[in-house]
Amino acid sequence: MNYISHLLVITCLSASAAAFAAGDTSYSADPRPSADPVMSSVQAAFGRKDWSGAQTELQKALLASPQNADYHNLYAYSIRKGANPNMDLVFKHYGEALRINPKHRGAHEYVGEAYLMVNDLPKAKQHLATLDKLCFMPCEEHSDLKKAIAAYEAKRKP
Repeated sequence: MNYISHLLVITCLSASAAAFAAGDTSYSADPRPSADPVMSSVQAAFGRKDWSGAQTELQKALLASPQNADYHNLYAYSIRKGANPNMDLVFKHYGEALRINPKHRGAHEYVGEAYLMVNDLPKAKQHLATLDKLCFMPCEEHSDLKKAIAAYEAKRKP
């Protein structure tokens, strides 16, 4: 490796360590089992597309841990993915996740997708812009929301 490559590796490792030390709890769809039993259970329910089961698990978890941004984010996600989603409740819980952790990349991605569901492209783009600032390196949440916005815009073109 040359000097520039070494410097790049050191910079990336330093940024990762800083994010870890800062307590970045952004949710990602990591297939590895979570140390949190609620998250493990919810991930399994998501895998089965058992949105109602995930909602029940997350409702209980939120009673015990109302300040957990991941739980609010995934509760909103499970409602949004389920049959006949209550979008007011969806936005309430994404909002709560972002109040608790304004840098929660997963919540920014998912609320952006929710805004597309209610045909609010400008708000979806606001969350994409926020992700653009939060993601030092390319991140999955930014890429996924960008693709969702592009697909939405392609469907809207005459």
